[in-house]
Amino acid sequence: MRARILISCLMVMLAGSARARADAPTNPEVTQHDVLPILLLRCTVCHGTRKQEAGLDLRTRASMLRGGKSGPAIVPGKPDESLVVQRVLREEMPPRRRLVEVSVKTMEPGELATLEKWIELGAPVVDEVGGVGRVTVGTNDEPSGATHWSFRPPSRDIVPPAVNAAHRVRNPIDAFVLRKLEAHGLTLSPEADRRTLIRRLTLDLTGLPPTPEAISAFLHDDRPDAYELLVDGLLASPRYGERQGRHWLDVAGYSDSEGKTNQDKLRHENWRYRDYVIRAHNDDKPFDRFLFEQIAGDELAKYEPGKTVDRRAYDNLVATAFLRQGPDGTWAGITAFVPDRLEVISDAIDVFGRGVLGLTLKCARCHDHKFDPVSQGDFYSLSAIFKGAYDEHDWLKPQKPDKGYIGERFLEVVAHASEIPAVSKDGKVRIRALWDRGEPSPTYLLERGNYLRPGRLVEPAVPAVLAAKTRPYRVEVPWPGAKKTGRRLALARWLVDPDHPLTARVAVNRVWMHHFEKGIVTSLGNFGVTGARPTHPELLDWLARSFVESGWRMKALHRLIVTSSTYRQSSALDESVRREDPANRWLGRYPLKRIEAEVVRDSLLFVAGRLADRPFGPPDDVSLRPDGLVTSVAKDELWRRSVYVRQRRTQLPTILEAFDLLPMNPNCLERSTSTVATQALHLLNNAMVQKLSGAFALRIQREAGTDASALVHRAFVRALGRSPTKEELEVTREALDSLIELWLRQNPEEGEPAARLRALENICHALFNSSEFVYVD
Repeated sequence: MRARILISCLMVMLAGSARARADAPTNPEVTQHDVLPILLLRCTVCHGTRKQEAGLDLRTRASMLRGGKSGPAIVPGKPDESLVVQRVLREEMPPRRRLVEVSVKTMEPGELATLEKWIELGAPVVDEVGGVGRVTVGTNDEPSGATHWSFRPPSRDIVPPAVNAAHRVRNPIDAFVLRKLEAHGLTLSPEADRRTLIRRLTLDLTGLPPTPEAISAFLHDDRPDAYELLVDGLLASPRYGERQGRHWLDVAGYSDSEGKTNQDKLRHENWRYRDYVIRAHNDDKPFDRFLFEQIAGDELAKYEPGKTVDRRAYDNLVATAFLRQGPDGTWAGITAFVPDRLEVISDAIDVFGRGVLGLTLKCARCHDHKFDPVSQGDFYSLSAIFKGAYDEHDWLKPQKPDKGYIGERFLEVVAHASEIPAVSKDGKVRIRALWDRGEPSPTYLLERGNYLRPGRLVEPAVPAVLAAKTRPYRVEVPWPGAKKTGRRLALARWLVDPDHPLTARVAVNRVWMHHFEKGIVTSLGNFGVTGARPTHPELLDWLARSFVESGWRMKALHRLIVTSSTYRQSSALDESVRREDPANRWLGRYPLKRIEAEVVRDSLLFVAGRLADRPFGPPDDVSLRPDGLVTSVAKDELWRRSVYVRQRRTQLPTILEAFDLLPMNPNCLERSTSTVATQALHLLNNAMVQKLSGAFALRIQREAGTDASALVHRAFVRALGRSPTKEELEVTREALDSLIELWLRQNPEEGEPAARLRALENICHALFNSSEFVYVD
C-alpha cells in the first residue's frame, strides 16, 4: 500500500514537472546576445557610439531595422536580402583597406553563419537581465573561502592589551607588539641613540639624509618632546610628499612611457599625475578622498569640454590617470585590436585589485579563482564598472592617432595659468585622464578569457564575497543631466565604507611595510586565502579602525608609527632574538634596511650639494651614453630628485636600475632588495659618482678648512650622520696624508692645495662606497 502511494506521488510530480517544462517559454536558438558581440567586435567602430558612417548604427535590433542611407541593415526572416549580410559577403564591410586603421578583423565564417541564422529566425530579442558574479567553492581549507579573515570587516572591539613591560608603551602599537614578544619570551630592544634615530627618521619620511645642522640641533634639544617635534617638522617638509608619493606611484605603476612596443612612446603629459600625487601627500589629503578622485574623479568634476576648470576640478580629472598608468601599446593600429585592449583593461583591474583591495582579481579573468571566492563572473562584473571609460568596443588611444578616427585619452581643459601648471599660450593643458562617456557597450563573460567566445551577459557589480559585508553597490547619476554612468562613483563610495574589509587594512599594511621592511601581512597584494596570515592581526585591525576614525589621515598614521617604542628600537641583534625570532616576525628589534634606489641617488646628490630644489613640472630628460649607461641630464650642474627624472620603461637611469628600481609591468607593490656586485661596481667606477665625490670634497673643504681632522669629521657627519670613531679618524687621517703625498709625487706641478683636494675626493668616494651609506639601522 505504501509503495503504491509513493509511486502515485512520483507520477503526479513527474507529470507536473513535464507540464511545467512544456508551458515554460523557450529561448530562440540564436538571440541578440549571440549576434551583438560579433557586431561590436567587427562593425561598430564605424557604425556605433562615436561614429555612424552612412547614418548606420548596428548596436541594436531597432537601429538595424531603421538602417542608414542605403536602407534597413536587416530584413527579418530573409538573410539573403539583408544589406549587412550582403556587404560582409562582398568583403565591403569592414573594408579591407581600413582594417589596420581601425584595428578590426573581417568577420569569420562561423560568425557570419550566426548572424544569418539570427536574421532567418526573425532577429529575436530576449529580455535577459545581466547576471552578476557568484561565490564558488574554492580548493581551500575553509568551506567556501568567504569566512577568510580578510573578507570580514575589521573588528570594532579590539583594545590594546595589558603587558608586563608597560613602561615601554608609548602608544597602542607597543602594547600589541609587546604582547606577541612576551608570548615568545622576548621584549623590545633598547632604544636607539639619537644620531641613529634622526637619520632613520629623516630618510624614512623625506628620503634624504639629515644635515649636520639638523643633527646637532636634535642632539642638543633637551625638551621632553624633542623627538615628536622633529617628527612634526619632517611631516611638514615638502620633501615628505616626494618620498611618500613615490610609494603610491609604484602602486599605480607610474611611467613616463607607454611600454609594450620597442618604440616605447613617451607620455608627455603624465607628469601631471605624478605632481598630483606628491601634492596630495604634502597636503595630507584624506586617503578616502584620494581614492575617490583616482577612481572616479571625472564623475566628481562637473566638467564639459571647452569649459573652464578650477584647481579642484583639474585635480579630479588628473587623478583618474591612476587607472591609465599600465603598459599600453594600443596607440598603433597594428597593436590596438580587441585582445590588446583587453590586456590594458586587465592590467588596470590588476592594479586596482592588488593595490587597493589586496586581491589577485586578474586570476579570475579566464576561470573562477582557484583559491579565493572570486568567480569569473565577478571579474567581468567588475570590468563592467569600468566600461563607461574602458570599453574595448569604444576605444580611446593613449596617443594622438595619425588619423583622427579613434579618439585619444587626453582631455583639453581651459584654465587660468595662475591656477593650473604649464598651460599653453592659448590657455589649454592636456590631461591624460580616464573619463566616463556615458554609453558603454554591454559586457559579456568571456569563456576562458577568449574574446571570440562571449558567454552570458553580466551587470556592473563588486565581488560577491565582499558585497554582503559592505554598503550596497548602488549606481546613481553623478548629477542631473550628466552624460556619465556613475558606475565608478558608486565603486568609490563602496570602497571607502568604514566597514569595508580590505581598503583600510591594505593601506595601513603598506605604510607599515615602508617603515619596518615587511608588512603585518607580508603578501602586500594578496590578502586572499593563499596570501600570508597577519603576524599581528589585532594590531592590523586596530590600525585600520584608528586610521578611518582619524579621518583617513596618512600623516597621523605615520606619526603614530614612528613615535612608537617599537619603531625607536635599536637594530642591534641580541642573542635571544637571534635564537627565538631570527626573521624578526615579532619585531623585537628594528630591521636593518637597504635604502631604495631613488634614495641612493638623491642622497649622493644631496650630500655632494648638487641636488636641485625644483619641484614639479615636466620630467628631466635622460641620455643614453655610448657605453650603454642611462643618466639624467643636469641643469647648471644640478640634478633634480629621482621622482622628477623621466622614467621610460625601456630606459631607466642606470643607477636606479642597479639598485632594484624595476620597470612598471604593470606596477610594483614591493621593491626587491638585492645585494649584487653591480651595485658596488657602479658606486666604485661610475663617472657620475666620481664627479659627485669631487663636488662633495669641495663642499667639505669650504665648510671645514684645511685641518685634516676637521675635514674627516665633517665628511663623516655629512655622509653617514655621525662622527668618526677614534680609530676611524686615525686611519682616515693617515690615508688622507698618504694620498696627498702620493699625488704630489705623481703631479708635483699641481701643488699641495690641489693634492689635498684630490686626496679628499678619494676619502669622500670611499664614504659613498661604504655599506653604512646605503643602509639605515
